[in-house]
Amino acid sequence: MSKRTLFIAAAFLLIAAVATLAQKPAESTDGEAHGDPPYLIEPGWTPLLNGKDLTGWHTQDGKPIEWFTTQGVRWDRYGPTHLSAEPSPAGSMLNGKQGRTSNIVTDHKFGDVELYLEFMVSKGSNSGVYLQGLYEIQVFDSYGAWWKLGSADCGGVYQRWIDNKGIGGSAPKVNASRRPGEWQSFLIWFRAPRFDASGKKTENARFLRVLHNGLPVQEDVEVDGPTRSHMPMAEAPLNPIMLQGDHGPVAYRNIYIRPLRPIVHH
Repeated sequence: MSKRTLFIAAAFLLIAAVATLAQKPAESTDGEAHGDPPYLIEPGWTPLLNGKDLTGWHTQDGKPIEWFTTQGVRWDRYGPTHLSAEPSPAGSMLNGKQGRTSNIVTDHKFGDVELYLEFMVSKGSNSGVYLQGLYEIQVFDSYGAWWKLGSADCGGVYQRWIDNKGIGGSAPKVNASRRPGEWQSFLIWFRAPRFDASGKKTENARFLRVLHNGLPVQEDVEVDGPTRSHMPMAEAPLNPIMLQGDHGPVAYRNIYIRPLRPIVHH
């Protein structure tokens, strides 16, 4: 066999080995953003929107779904508190024509996860991403905030509500908010609560890390119980994901999930 033939054979073997490694799911993550959204450049992600309709979702209150899928969402500075869109089989979804409707919930239940999604809010709008339907990462128009950031700002872990008072919560470390009408992203590492054989909770839920538009806004935040406006259900190893739809115009797209992997900082 000639040297040229040996070289070509070795090259093919190397390419095959690299391809095999690329297909093998990563066993850990570094907890950072790496340019394109992670579902485009990392293995193991599953979409929660199918790109054509809202199969796999239902309303929290059992009412007909007013959310609808759309090809594109419009925001206008002359009507900054509104978002508009035309219904079509596509991959973005808007919370109804009026921008205020029932919360929407996944049919499937999840435990320890990494969740990536993109959202758009109008001026002054408010929504939330509830891991397991119970623990909220706040979605809010915090662009240009002059006030001290709190748990109600975008990227915050929202407060609990006990005896008509807000308790706990975690403000975002930085204000990473973009202007109203611009798409933004969350990348969330979430660890579900733990229970013993009798069903007694032994560990609280934790937001291990949250990136807002690629910037770290939460780091290892323990949540000792459901946050305000959570779904009326008990903490459990598995529960659905809920998106809040009753607090103003909001759109979501590119919602992807995968099993939680250890965060290993380089």
